[in-house]
Amino acid sequence: MPDQSGDPPSTGPIDAGVLDRIAAHLLRSARFDGVHARPAYAPNAVVADYDLGYFPSGVTRASLRIRWFETDDFSIHYAEQYQTSNSWECRWDRHPNDHNTREHFHPPPDASTPGDDAEYPPEWRDVLATVLARLDERIEAFWDE
Repeated sequence: MPDQSGDPPSTGPIDAGVLDRIAAHLLRSARFDGVHARPAYAPNAVVADYDLGYFPSGVTRASLRIRWFETDDFSIHYAEQYQTSNSWECRWDRHPNDHNTREHFHPPPDASTPGDDAEYPPEWRDVLATVLARLDERIEAFWDE
């Protein structure tokens, strides 16, 4: 919904403290090969690269990019890249927009917009636990096939 200036509503500034806590949390997980809090190439995010040992050999990269804002808005983008140069992605979002409700999910395989309206817990730890559980199901499905 645009404000009176005609600009879309803002998510506000990045919450560096929450991003640092998210990075510390992810560093304690064996899922990830590398976790980078606000790296130079993504100063507004935490980027976590999955350990590729969890994936079939055709997956060349799997990663999360997490942005969290002082308004408790967020964007959590998951992407897998393949040797075939294809990708599989999805995104969990909470932010003002004109394509869905504030809380929504952009489904795989291409994180298309508009997404599906969703509801998320208010606390970042619970949001992250929800996302990681869904991604664990995705990874387990590789090995169930």
